[in-house]
Amino acid sequence: MSVAEFLRQRAVEVNVSGSYSLHRWYDCDGKLRNFACRTKRVSPFRMIVDVPVVGKIGERVTSYFQDFGEFQCTISATLKSGFLMELDMTRARRAWMSEKLTWLEKKQKDDSIQELRRDARFVPQASHTFLTVADGSTHPCFIIDVSTAGVAISCEYDPPIGTPLAVGACVGRVIRKFDNGFAVKFTDKQQRDDLVRLVVRQAVPQPA
Repeated sequence: MSVAEFLRQRAVEVNVSGSYSLHRWYDCDGKLRNFACRTKRVSPFRMIVDVPVVGKIGERVTSYFQDFGEFQCTISATLKSGFLMELDMTRARRAWMSEKLTWLEKKQKDDSIQELRRDARFVPQASHTFLTVADGSTHPCFIIDVSTAGVAISCEYDPPIGTPLAVGACVGRVIRKFDNGFAVKFTDKQQRDDLVRLVVRQAVPQPA
């Protein structure tokens, strides 16, 4: 199915964080690499996800979302920074998925749900930015979440712990690795109001 066809179907615009692996991407130890992702539009049959590494049409994907569980999927269409996945599910699970999406849609419209912690991690509306490392090279990356103290990143580039780098305009250092990415602690704590503007940046073109 094309993205245009899916956009005409009944679905829920919902942001749910998760992880995924493409069946051709392995790390240096021969294990499948996991990347972070986030849903943008979901139905009981398919979903559009925002991702750091875009697969190919027809490629198999294993994905996991805390709100939905694990899916075996096939990529049916690609976007600049995401893809459309066809979900392999039983009829019973599709019925459960439909109920879950109805609940999430109602929850999104609940004005009583507020972010109470000023310094809590949050998911910015723009998911993509660039890392700049010491040699001046830049690497596109996906923002898992961010706070005034640091940011969690998923990226094809895999820096070791201790690597100094900049995420957008915020300088920091890699302090922790996890299954689908790594955490960067900012050198200086940032102001919440300026955070997204500083972290989400376009790459500066590299000289030829």
